[in-house]
Amino acid sequence: MKYFLRKFMALLLTMFLVSIFTFAAFNVIPGDPAELILGTEATPESIAALRASLGLNQSLPQRYLKWFGGLLHGNMGTSLQYSQPVSSLLASRLPVTACLAGMAFILIIALSFPAGILAAKWHGSWAGRFLDSITMLNLTLPGFFVGVLFIWIFGIILHCFMPGEYVDYRQNFGGFLRYLIFPAIAVALPNIASTAKFLRTSILAEKGSDYVRTARSKGVSEDVVLRRHILKNAAVPAITLLGMTVAGIFSGSIIVEQVFSLPGVGRLLISAVSSRDFPLLESLVVYIAFLVSIANFLADMLIRAVDPRMKEKA
Repeated sequence: MKYFLRKFMALLLTMFLVSIFTFAAFNVIPGDPAELILGTEATPESIAALRASLGLNQSLPQRYLKWFGGLLHGNMGTSLQYSQPVSSLLASRLPVTACLAGMAFILIIALSFPAGILAAKWHGSWAGRFLDSITMLNLTLPGFFVGVLFIWIFGIILHCFMPGEYVDYRQNFGGFLRYLIFPAIAVALPNIASTAKFLRTSILAEKGSDYVRTARSKGVSEDVVLRRHILKNAAVPAITLLGMTVAGIFSGSIIVEQVFSLPGVGRLLISAVSSRDFPLLESLVVYIAFLVSIANFLADMLIRAVDPRMKEKA
């Protein structure tokens, strides 16, 4: 319980610091949001009136407290570009990005662990070298390039889907999920490769441990040693990496959403950056940081459940 409370308090402190740094960063960037909204032809009087209505005349601490209080109550402000509440914009785009990230994460777990285990088991053989080559290839290819290849091969040549013809989840959920398959693979592939390589290295390192040699001396088969002894210890750093992988999933989805014309949070973030929509940008950064922090918190809880040594250190 103490371990959980310490990690939870660290999570809250992290989010508080992220909110401070995010708000400060976007409020010291040169440029007046009121001038950006009204344009260069606006009069000084109209700019001053808009600044007053947006609360830009207040001090930075006052504006932060008002913004942070709104975040706690679900009020993220109003987008300067769309003239809509940020919360409603996120609610309309979040299902797309959440489904994309969820599908990518499932693919990472389903493929990286078997690939890492087989690469370690076949280490030194031609099959192991082949898996290592595939892993290195996936590590070198960025997600957006894989997405372009998928559009060319599976969209244009094989006609598995129609590039650019996004299917809305509210109209056809099955068609929506089918359209997300190739974007999810494009996001997942680099993360599958990194997780598999990390797990392979951890398994090979554990194979030289004393407890493995003891199990072998007792006549335990290699498969049983791998399944019952090595994997439990080798999986701990891999689970830690999976928690950090969430950040890679969201950073990869930002570009992949552009490639596949997906109206998700990634495209919303790029649009907010290009238009200097600070209220929207602040909320998006805090939202992504919150998801990454939650993922790492859950990874810590899972590691504690898997590794009994963590209970002794708590």
